[in-house]
Amino acid sequence: MVTNKLVKNTTNNTTIVWLRNDLRLRDNRALTAACERGDIIPIYIFEPKSLQQLGGASKWWLHHSLNQLQQSFGGKLLIFVGKPLDILSQLIESTKANAVYWNRRYLPEEIETDIDVKATLSEQQVAVKSFNASLLWEPWQITKQDNTPYKVFTPFYTKGALPKSPAFPLPAPPQMTFGDVPVTSVQLDDIGLLPTIDWDQDFYHHWQPGEAGASQQLALFLDDAVNQYKKDRDVPSLPGTSKLSPHLHFGEISPNQIWYSVKQAPLPESSSADIATYLKELGWREFSYYLLFHFPHMLNENFNAKFNHFKWQHNPEFLTAWQQGKTGIPIVDAGMRELWQTGYMHNRVRMIVASFLTKNLLIDWRYGLQWFHDCLVDADQASNCASWQWVAGSGADAAPYFRIFNPVLQGEKFDKMGEYVSRYCPELAKLPPKYIHKPWQAPEDVLQLAQITLGDTYPHPLVDLKTSREQALSRYAQIKS
Repeated sequence: MVTNKLVKNTTNNTTIVWLRNDLRLRDNRALTAACERGDIIPIYIFEPKSLQQLGGASKWWLHHSLNQLQQSFGGKLLIFVGKPLDILSQLIESTKANAVYWNRRYLPEEIETDIDVKATLSEQQVAVKSFNASLLWEPWQITKQDNTPYKVFTPFYTKGALPKSPAFPLPAPPQMTFGDVPVTSVQLDDIGLLPTIDWDQDFYHHWQPGEAGASQQLALFLDDAVNQYKKDRDVPSLPGTSKLSPHLHFGEISPNQIWYSVKQAPLPESSSADIATYLKELGWREFSYYLLFHFPHMLNENFNAKFNHFKWQHNPEFLTAWQQGKTGIPIVDAGMRELWQTGYMHNRVRMIVASFLTKNLLIDWRYGLQWFHDCLVDADQASNCASWQWVAGSGADAAPYFRIFNPVLQGEKFDKMGEYVSRYCPELAKLPPKYIHKPWQAPEDVLQLAQITLGDTYPHPLVDLKTSREQALSRYAQIKS
C-alpha cells in the first residue's frame, strides 16, 4: 500500500480532485498537480445513469477498489451520488475550493459531460484542468499524413504511435494536505454495489481489486509469465497473460506504468519478442480508444455501414444457451462458464465464443457485447465494442468475413489435453483428449466410460459447425456484393 504523509490543510488554494477511472495514487497526474498546488478534496461521483449501466461484475470490483482507495486517502475520499455539475457546484460553494482537476475520459457521453462541466465552472472563475492519465497517446495526437485518423492497427501502431514516447510515470504525491469539507458524503456500503446473492464468491479467490493488487499482479507477470508471453498467451489453461485488464480498466494502474515496467524489466535478450508482443497488446487497447474517439458511433452501431443490412437471427433460446455455457461445444461452454464464475475470460477464448455467437449462431454482436459488459470485471467499453466488431467483421481492421473460428480445431490447438475444458466443464473431464473437444464423435462405449449421456449430462451441439459456417458465409456474401 502506498503511504503518504496526511497533513491538515494550511493554505487557501484548495483543489477538488474528481476521480473517475483513475483509482490510484501513483502516476495520477491530476492528483499530483493538485497536491503541488495546495490542499485537495478527493471525490468520487456516482452518476445515476452510469451507475445503472454498470454490470454486476464491474460493480463488485468498483466497490472493493474504492474501499482500497479510501484507505489510501486515510478516509478522506468523499463519495457522492448525483449529477457531477450539481455536486461540484455545491462543493465549491461550501468549501470555497477554487479549482477542479480531473484526468480525462474518452467515451462519447463522458466527453460531453466533461465539456459542459468545464465550460460552466470556468464561467464561474473556477480553475479547471484536465490531464491524461489513462492512455499512452492522446487520440487526437495521432493522424495520418492527410490528417485523417487511422483505421488499420498496424500503421496506427508502428507509424503513428511508436515514434512518440509515452510519458514516464509519476510517483505518488509525497504529501497530501486536505481541505475542510463541511458536508457529509455517502457511505460506500449504502450505494449497493455488492450483489444480494452470493454469485460473486469465486471472485474473491481470483482477484484483489485496488492499487496494491494491481502492483502485485504486475510483479507476478514480470516474474513468471512475460518471458514466455508470445508462446503461452494463447493457451487458456496456463497463467500466460498479465490479467491486468481489470486493474487498467478502473485505473488502479496506468498503461504508462505497465509500459515502462515491462520495457525496463531485467529480462534476458531472448525475451525481446515476448516483450514486443505484450506491448503490442497495450497498443490494441490504445487503438480501441482511438477508434472510439474518432468514430463514436461504433459504441453501439456497425463501424462498417454495410453490416446494417446483415440478416441476424433472433433466437433467444440459442442466446441463453450461449450465455449459460450450454451450447454443446466444449471450448465455448468452458469460456462462458469461466466468465460467469470468475468475471473473466481468456482472450483467445473470447475470440472463439464471439465468433461462435456471431457466425455460427448468427446472433447480433451487440447481444454478446451486452453480456460481456454485464459479466466482465474488465468491462472496458472501448475494447469491448472494438473487439466484438473485429470478430463479427463489422469493425475497423476487422477479421475478414470468411474467417470463422472452428471451435473444435481451436480447442485442439490451444487446449490439446483438454485441461481448460475439464476445469470449467467437469462433466467432460473423463473423456480422452481425442474426444474432449468433440464429444458427439466419441463412440458410445467411450461416452459410457466417461459417464456422459449426450442430451442429458452434456448437451448436443446447438448447430452443426460445417452447416452453420456455410450459412454464415452465404449471409456475409450478400452484403459484400
